[in-house]
Amino acid sequence: MTRIFRGFFIVWTVLRFGLDELVLSSFEKPWIRVLTRIVSTGRNLKAPRGERLREALERLGPIFVKFGQVMSTRRDLLPPDIADELARLQDRVPPFDSIVAVAIIEKAFGRPLDRIFATFEHKPVASASIAQVHFATLPDGREVAVKVLRPNMRPAIEKDLALMRMMAGWVERSSADGKRLKPREVVAEFDKYLHDELDLVREASNAAQLRRNMQSLNLVMIPEMFWDYCMPDVMVMQRMEGVPIGQTQRLRDAGVDMKKLARDGVTIFFTQVFRDGFFHADMHPGNIQVSLAPETFGRYISLDFGIVGTLTEVDKEYLAQNFSAFFQRDYKRVAELHIESGWVPAKTRVDELEAAIRTCCEPYFDRPLKELSLGMVLMRLFQTSRRFQVEIQPQLVLLQKTLLNIEGLGRELDPDLDLWSTAKPFLERWMLEQVGPEKLLAQLKAEAPTYAKLLPGLPRLLTQYLKSPPGINRRELDELLAEQKRTNKLLQGLIYGGLGFVLGLMVMQWVFRVRVF
Repeated sequence: MTRIFRGFFIVWTVLRFGLDELVLSSFEKPWIRVLTRIVSTGRNLKAPRGERLREALERLGPIFVKFGQVMSTRRDLLPPDIADELARLQDRVPPFDSIVAVAIIEKAFGRPLDRIFATFEHKPVASASIAQVHFATLPDGREVAVKVLRPNMRPAIEKDLALMRMMAGWVERSSADGKRLKPREVVAEFDKYLHDELDLVREASNAAQLRRNMQSLNLVMIPEMFWDYCMPDVMVMQRMEGVPIGQTQRLRDAGVDMKKLARDGVTIFFTQVFRDGFFHADMHPGNIQVSLAPETFGRYISLDFGIVGTLTEVDKEYLAQNFSAFFQRDYKRVAELHIESGWVPAKTRVDELEAAIRTCCEPYFDRPLKELSLGMVLMRLFQTSRRFQVEIQPQLVLLQKTLLNIEGLGRELDPDLDLWSTAKPFLERWMLEQVGPEKLLAQLKAEAPTYAKLLPGLPRLLTQYLKSPPGINRRELDELLAEQKRTNKLLQGLIYGGLGFVLGLMVMQWVFRVRVF
C-alpha cells in the first residue's frame, strides 16, 4: 500500500507542476499541441518550465534530486533554461532548520554544542539532497566544516527504492529488452550506494582513502577527516576554501588556466579509475571547487564522498583494453572483447558487431568536445546493443554516470577539449605499466612474503615425497580404480535397463498386433 500511495503522489506531483505539459509541448505534431492545451486547461502553469521541473524534483525527494543533479551537467542535451534551474539542485537545495541540525549534533556527541565547538555558524553554507554543511571552529582553533545528515532520510529513501524495485520488476517481466538491461540489479546497485551515502563514517573513510591515493598527483585537494568528531549522522572535516567550478568567469578573472584545468580533470578521473580502481563517483559541479590560494593555485578541491566506485583488476584491464581499442579505432578488437567477456552471446559474428560499433563511433572522432556528445554515442550504442543482445553490466553504471559528469565539466571549462586525445596517452602508458617489467617487479614484491615462507620448506617437502613408501600412492590409485569400476557398473546397469525397456515395448507391440489381426 505504501508503494501505491507513493505512486499516486508521484503522479499528483507531475500533474501539479505540469510536467506532463512540459513533455507534450516538445512535440510539433498539431494533434499533440491540441492535447497539450486540453490537459493544461484549469491549471496555473505560468511559472517557467525549468522552475517547475526543479520544484517537482525537490518535492519528490532525494532520489529525484540526485537525478536532476546528474542531468544538470548535460547542457548539450537540455535547453539552457532547464539546465540553469537544475544546476540549483547541486548545492542550493532548500536547507532544513538549523535548530534541527544542532539537535542532531548534540544527540550524536551526547553533549551541548558549546562543549563541542568553540564557534558554530547556524546558517548553512551548502545544502544538498542528503545533508547540509555548517562552518565551525574546534576548541583548539582549527577551522572545520560540519556535515549533518538530513532528518528522516532513511524512511523516505526506502519508500522510493521500494517503488523503484516494483517498477524494475515490471520492466524486466514486460519485455526481452527489459530483462537484458537488468533493471533490478541496477536498482540494487543504486540502493547500495544510496545507503552508503547515508553513513557519514563511511563517507569519511572514502575521503581518507582518496586523499592517500591522490596525494602524490598534486592536482586535487581532499579535506582531512577529524575522526574524533565523525559519527554516522555527523562528520567534521577540514574547511576548504575555493571557488565553485561552475563559476567559470570568476575563475578566468582570477587567472586560472581553463584549458589546463580541463585536462587535469580528465587526468584525475582516469588516474582514479585505472590506477587505483577507486574513484569519486559524484563529480557534479556542486562537489568540485578550485583553489585560488597562492600555494595551491589552480588545483581541484573535491567534496562529498558519499558515493565512490570500485573496480576489480579484471574490470580495469577490460575497460582499459576497450578504451585503448576505441582510441586506436580498432573496432574489431572492441567486438572481440565484448564476446570474450560474455557481454554478448558467443555465437555473435565478430564482423557484424565490428561494423555496428564502427557505424556508431566513427562519425564522432576527430571532433572537438564542443561538437562531440558522449550521450549521443552511448544512445546509438544502446540502440545497436538491442540487436546484439548486449547485457548491461550493473557494476559499471557508476562509471558511466561519472564519465558523463566529466564530459559536462569539460565542456564548461574548455569547449575545445578533445577528451579522446587527452586520455589516449594516459591509457597507453597505463597499459605499458600493466605488462612491463615494473608491473612484474611489483607483483614479485607483493608475493615475496609468501615465497619467503614456502621456499625454505620446499627441499624438505620434496625429500619427504621421494622417501614416502610407494604403497601410499598405490593405495590412492587403487581407491580411484575401485571408484571407476563402480561407475562403470552403474552405467552398464542403466544401458541394460534401457535396452530391456525398449525390447519389452517391442514385444508388447508384437503381441498386441498378433491378437488384433
